[in-house]
Order: sequence, then C-alpha cells, then structure tokens
Amino acid sequence: MKHLYAPWRSNYVTDVVHGKNDKIEKEDCIFCANLADNNDEKHFIFKRFTHHAIMLNLYPYNAGHLLIISLDHKKNLEELSKEARIELIELTNSCINILTDVLKAQGVNVGFNIGKASGAGIPSHFHQHVLPRWIGDTNFLPLLANTKQISIDLNEIYKKLKSSILAL
Repeated sequence: MKHLYAPWRSNYVTDVVHGKNDKIEKEDCIFCANLADNNDEKHFIFKRFTHHAIMLNLYPYNAGHLLIISLDHKKNLEELSKEARIELIELTNSCINILTDVLKAQGVNVGFNIGKASGAGIPSHFHQHVLPRWIGDTNFLPLLANTKQISIDLNEIYKKLKSSILAL
C-alpha cells in the first residue's frame, strides 16, 4: 500500500468543521417538529415509547427502512440515559424480528451515523437505522445512474408494518 504524506491537510481534518445540520437546535429539527406535530400517520411514526419512537425513513435505502429516534433532542448515544440505551437495543431487536417476519427480510443492517463525517443527514438528533435487506436488492442503478429504486410505496409499507409495531 502506498501512502501520501500531506501535512497541509492537518488543520482541515482536526479542526471542528460544522455543516448546516450539525448544530440544529430543537426548534429547527425536523425530527422534533414531526414529533411535536402529533400527526404520527402523516410523518410515518408508528409508535412512541418512553424514550424513543419508531418511524419509517422518508428517504429509505430499501422498503421498510426504519428509524428509531430519540424523543429528546440529543446528539450522541452517550447523551442518552442508561434506560434509554436499554430501550433502544430492545426496540432494535423487536424491529429486526418484525422486518424478518413481516417483510421476509433475509438480512438486516443496523447502525448509527454519528456526526456529519459519518454520513449523518441529521447529525444533531440521535437516531438508529434498521434496514431490511434481501439477496439481490442491489443493482446497477446506483452505480450508473446515481438512482436507488424503492419498490414499495411508503403508505403501503406503513400499513403493512403498523400492527406489528403497535403490538410492541
């Protein structure tokens, strides 16, 4: 492996560089606004729990892409209470089971994007992705056309998953 020594980049990679979403306050956060609106069906929010809510990702990587979002405007996992972290892992386990049972997912990706550098679209409000996967669910479109095909309507998938999530 070859290495490129580039000390002039040191300031760039070590300085704190904030994008427009890094410091979004609660008043301007889309997750907080959706939760405050109390119109859960409109925002595809399935259910609220003590510390989190489960909702559909409005910009999914795959049909059934769930988000577990903190009810509090917190930026990092470490800011959540121990009880909230326990609830998060229990909800994650339940979501995995629902996606495999109801949608017949053959696999599931679970993850956090913490900070803008990780790819977080909303880095100021902690959330976890629970993403169903199927063998063959990738194709050439993202590579050639920078387009991801989602085969199921959000309204349909919301209806399909709702009763299972409400039963939690």
